[in-house]
Amino acid sequence: MAPAIEIKNLSVSFRSRRGPVEALRGLSLTVDPGTVFGFLGPNGAGKTTTMHVLLGFIEPGSGSAYIFGEDVRHSIARRRIGYLPERAETYVFLTGRELLHMAGRLFGMRGAGLRGRVDELLQQVDLVDSADRRIGTYSRGMLQRIGLAQALVNDPDLVILDEPTGGLDPLGRMEVRKIIAEMRARGKTVFFSSHELSE
Repeated sequence: MAPAIEIKNLSVSFRSRRGPVEALRGLSLTVDPGTVFGFLGPNGAGKTTTMHVLLGFIEPGSGSAYIFGEDVRHSIARRRIGYLPERAETYVFLTGRELLHMAGRLFGMRGAGLRGRVDELLQQVDLVDSADRRIGTYSRGMLQRIGLAQALVNDPDLVILDEPTGGLDPLGRMEVRKIIAEMRARGKTVFFSSHELSE
């Protein structure tokens, strides 16, 4: 079985006024399927850059990256991914339920199957009572939870979470950890970044 994530000698540089800035140099790592992998490092260490390579947002200068054996430069590799960015910004004029329906339709989901999945996710992230409120009225913790639900709408095999507990209170952190544990119990792979050793 192919690794969920395989990165080989990955390097990324960005241009700046003062010359090239090396964001990653020779990064190699392997994440097995069905595991939770904590990607730890201080701010500016290249965690988000690594995730952006995996998601196909940026091209590496050298090296390679694979998801379940597929080169990340091929869009087919990304169909099995759910992603929560560090700042889950979304359409504030939509309700939580509308956002999840829209995300599901982007993955080709329709009808009763989509409605059932949305209801299941709202329950999972504890937003049933707020599902029909506009997202613009959500607290920071609620925004993080609806973002997590959106990342899970396609029932991905790999979930990439960038600082998923950032800005959350202790109860919110516990809820996110519980969801991660549930995903692992279902055989999903979770790759999350943090700059906090306690995570």
